[in-house]
Amino acid sequence: MPTPLSKGQNGPLTASDVVVSLELTTPADLSALLVKADGKVRSDADFVFFNQPTGPGVRLVPGAPGQAASLAVSLAQVPADIDQVRAVITLDDASSNFGRFAPPTARVSDSAGTVLYEYRIDGLSTESIVIALELYRRQGAWKVRAVGQGYAGGFAALVTDHGVSVDDAPAQPAVAPQPAAPQPVAPTPAPAPPVQQTPPPPVQQTPPPAYPAQPASPAQPAEISLTKNRPVSLVKGQKVPLRKDGGVALTFLRMGLGWDPVEKRGLFGNRSADIDLDASAVMFADNQIADVVYYGQLQSKDGSIQHQGDNLTGAGEGDDEVMLVDLTRVPAHVTTVMFIVTSYKGHTFEQVQNAFCRLVDGTIDTELARYTLQGGMPFTGMVMAKVYRQGSEWKLQAIGEGMQAKHPGEAAPQLGRFLAV
Repeated sequence: MPTPLSKGQNGPLTASDVVVSLELTTPADLSALLVKADGKVRSDADFVFFNQPTGPGVRLVPGAPGQAASLAVSLAQVPADIDQVRAVITLDDASSNFGRFAPPTARVSDSAGTVLYEYRIDGLSTESIVIALELYRRQGAWKVRAVGQGYAGGFAALVTDHGVSVDDAPAQPAVAPQPAAPQPVAPTPAPAPPVQQTPPPPVQQTPPPAYPAQPASPAQPAEISLTKNRPVSLVKGQKVPLRKDGGVALTFLRMGLGWDPVEKRGLFGNRSADIDLDASAVMFADNQIADVVYYGQLQSKDGSIQHQGDNLTGAGEGDDEVMLVDLTRVPAHVTTVMFIVTSYKGHTFEQVQNAFCRLVDGTIDTELARYTLQGGMPFTGMVMAKVYRQGSEWKLQAIGEGMQAKHPGEAAPQLGRFLAV
């Protein structure tokens, strides 16, 4: 018989390998935060989740179809400076909360499958994230504690508390004035943590206050209509309703993104930098991130958006990366899909030319609109465009704003300022 735990209770762990599993009544993700004695992670590598399933001593094991994942923890392999391993449950629907469903249950088992402890997480209401329990060191031994701490603010609150976030007060970069149209000088983050190939799951819904608001355009570009006769060339900030000739709503889109590395002339001929840009689609439920589609997760959890694969260099003609969007399958709580490009190796857009995004009617394979980025900018990330709901229809807006982000996880806390329409 497992030992039942109530909130705040703890018990000893004698097994060196344990498994944390869940019993859920609504779809949710399990993740782990490996924190020091001060409650902070050492780096993003100490965050284990579905897009970064391994960490030091901790491994996320996918569940059977319809079942939640579990955490396999080898306590002897957890680094000595890690004091606690916190198991976190995150609802798939960021706009929902635990109060709408029966309480989740967290279990701790040994490697043979024997359940050692069981914790029914009662008392949750408006929270969409909860720290279920933690494995922690005490006088040279490991113990388990029932935590049950919820976060109504979602990942914004969670990552702030545990240090899995972009620097809150980055310094301004010392860069030469832009030759192109005036762009806000983006904050340069402090020295970056070790490069991660995967972003955290849904994170901050609003940017840190240190990021300045975008200056208003001198004049708001007029909204235009799509036509199948010729593609529309968009300017920065311009909006277009997603309707075809005759007012028929577009339902299946292809968003193509492309770029070319700048060639440099040298003593031994021309060469281009080995630039690895990645396109991502970030789905928002109002002002909170609901899902991210990128090179590490090629399909949204609801199946409405599919990433066609990662182009590591930008070589070749046409689209470098393509997103397929089925608007009929986008859940009702998702209000915006933002398309971004980030530079995994830290190259700036000064080393990129011919960057563009284009909207294609996926049902008849016809280009309807295109936005071309003008001039290179000293940023490692770019918000290209967004598709968003306005009333009963969808619209597309060209954005073309820079930020400092090498992967979607670094971009996420900076995207809230682009949600306003």
